[in-house]
Amino acid sequence: MIYRHYATPEAVARAVAEEAFVRPSREGWVHIAVSGGSTPRLLFELLASEPLVSSVQWDRVHLYWVDERCVPPTDVESNYGMTEETLLRHVPIPEGQVHRIAGEKDPEREAKDYSWLVGSELPFDGEYPIFDVVILGLGDDGHTSSIFPHQMELLETDQPYAVGVSPRGQKRVAMTGPTILAAKKLLFHATGQKKAPILRAIARSAPEADRYPATYIFRHRSDVELYTDVKL
Repeated sequence: MIYRHYATPEAVARAVAEEAFVRPSREGWVHIAVSGGSTPRLLFELLASEPLVSSVQWDRVHLYWVDERCVPPTDVESNYGMTEETLLRHVPIPEGQVHRIAGEKDPEREAKDYSWLVGSELPFDGEYPIFDVVILGLGDDGHTSSIFPHQMELLETDQPYAVGVSPRGQKRVAMTGPTILAAKKLLFHATGQKKAPILRAIARSAPEADRYPATYIFRHRSDVELYTDVKL
């Protein structure tokens, strides 16, 4: 784990924006997968405002999603919908370079179709598509992507995207473990004191960390960058 600590959620989000969007887009084409939930909202709002909006080479950015809830894009729970509201309508990214997961479609079919789409756009390492940047979040139960503690098998399945099911029964299309681990750059963006016990358990290899899907990612990539306001 590469630990990047900042004093505030805004400072964390600015650092993630620089590392995941600004710097890579200045170097050439960049394929970025973003997460949903509440934490990325601040990241997207900052990216949509100055000075960051002018610092990103948006015509070089291809945007994908780590996961999506199986709801229409107009639903308040849609990860794409939140990104569209806070980021996409405010930045000059070409429409053809935004690759959303169609949450309104049959989940199993869409997981296969999105796996195909990602495979057609990205290079392969021999088995899995390679994103330039994957930005992961962290749930209060230790889940990441939409891989929950009761579905640890999605950390090792062959399909790049598969169907995850939240504890309350909501289906989601989720990037799976091998594709996460194949990314060139892998970032966790986790802020707030609710995340502190989980992050400390992972960092200290506490026994309870074994049940967290996020632990698997940290254990299998020593260069995962953790951007947080939590003191470990």
